[in-house]
Amino acid sequence: MTPTDLWRRYNQHLCTCRSVGIQVDVSRIEFDADWYESIRSAMQRAFNDMAALEDGAIANPDEGRMVGHYWLRAPQLAPDDVMRAQIETARDDVVQFADRVHLKEITPPAGSGAPRFTDLLLVGIGGSALGPQLVADALGTKRDRLRVHFFDNTDPDGMARTVDHIGARLKSTMVVVVSKSGTTPETRNGMVEITDVFTRKGLSFACRAVAVTREDSELDQVAQRDEWLARFPMWDWVGGRTSVFSAVGLLPAALQGIDVQAMLDGAARMDEATRRPDAQNNPAALLAMMWHHETNGRGEKDMVILPYKDRLLLMSRYLQQLIMESLGKGKDLNGNTVCQGITVYGNKGSTDQHAYVQQLRDGVNNFFATFIVVKRDHTRGRPHGVEVDPGVTSGDFLNGLWQGTRQALYENGRGSITITLDKLDARSVGALIALYERAVGLYASLVNVNAYHQPGVEAGKKAAAAVLDVQHKTTDALRAAKQPMSPDEIAVAIEQPEHVETVHHVLEHMTANDRGIKRARGKFVWKS
Repeated sequence: MTPTDLWRRYNQHLCTCRSVGIQVDVSRIEFDADWYESIRSAMQRAFNDMAALEDGAIANPDEGRMVGHYWLRAPQLAPDDVMRAQIETARDDVVQFADRVHLKEITPPAGSGAPRFTDLLLVGIGGSALGPQLVADALGTKRDRLRVHFFDNTDPDGMARTVDHIGARLKSTMVVVVSKSGTTPETRNGMVEITDVFTRKGLSFACRAVAVTREDSELDQVAQRDEWLARFPMWDWVGGRTSVFSAVGLLPAALQGIDVQAMLDGAARMDEATRRPDAQNNPAALLAMMWHHETNGRGEKDMVILPYKDRLLLMSRYLQQLIMESLGKGKDLNGNTVCQGITVYGNKGSTDQHAYVQQLRDGVNNFFATFIVVKRDHTRGRPHGVEVDPGVTSGDFLNGLWQGTRQALYENGRGSITITLDKLDARSVGALIALYERAVGLYASLVNVNAYHQPGVEAGKKAAAAVLDVQHKTTDALRAAKQPMSPDEIAVAIEQPEHVETVHHVLEHMTANDRGIKRARGKFVWKS
């Protein structure tokens, strides 16, 4: 296309959401009018499916539950008064609790030498951590009311590093434990680890602990029994990857000092824009349609997220879970084997231009890019920036680099979408998250999969539990034998010969960590 053609196409396909200051440009995806018309009927079905979802239809048939994360920013849409009251009460409780912490009405125990809380440690996994991490990094400043840290894995060295970073401020650190069931292994382990740290330092954990969990879960029972500072709800109808606007995301954000009402307003306004049953003027519908076009509706290309803003570095990690866990399904809603999904990866611009953009432009054409651009360079102060060359700021370079990369990709037949934010603030971050939540739901309808369950995740948990069972039996068998044994001998002894490799890796791990297992004679022989 000529530059004039591209300009005409840009104007034709640009979707602007003025209420939140976000634009979606799909002009560099090379779809034609016939294709666009061909998908409109499927898109209308997707709009109907989404309307039914928001009205309270059962969205997850295998669990018999609704999916209501949209109600979190519009409680008046909840299907009954009880749910509406629960949402509103939880939101008010979060804000009031954060206010009391900031006003030093809620403090560490008297005599601890800490007159106020200075830090927040969130213990969670998956969506219970990724959403809050994105918000904290995107909107944090040096004036945050509490510094925020995360345990988001069951890596003991990673948790130790985080504790070391907190250092002497541990006595003024609040711990928020997030787990719907209270039995998620990574979160439970993190809670046990941080409890041990407090205990070894002679500090009370319960007096600094807050739970975000389902009513009467194991975590809820512990929090009640030990008289934790507070408890906030999670509900079955909110999935972890869409929980940013529940207490899961609102509580740490409010404690950090972020304007959570502005986040909710931004999400609500984006929801209004993305409910329109008009694809051309619905930014989430445009995203879903372009994903379908680029991947042939079968995940044939990867999605590369390129945010040209340091504060959005974690956007690709957040979208990896939101998109891949929602869309990566083996079966469709009719029980057919489809092996659906879209692979998501990315870092940030212009860092990526010195990393993998070379392959994006000249290598295998197995992707489409999404540029996320923020017009205003600074989130606060210095609106004009420093000139690094006459008449040119660092922000001008960044603007030139994303445009140049977009053009370079287009010239080599690589498609791209551009999402532009007027500025980065709580309202626009809330709107950006809501935009992708809706796009995922619409795309799932287009390809006929259930976006709201995750059987693969549950399978991984069960497999991990099986490994730990083998570990217990391995150590018992080795100690009972009172003589060196090989993995093969142990596997036979525990009547699980098919798990001999698992036995081997268990022995290697326990030996490396001085867990009472040592190598004996030979290459693969151990003793207790």
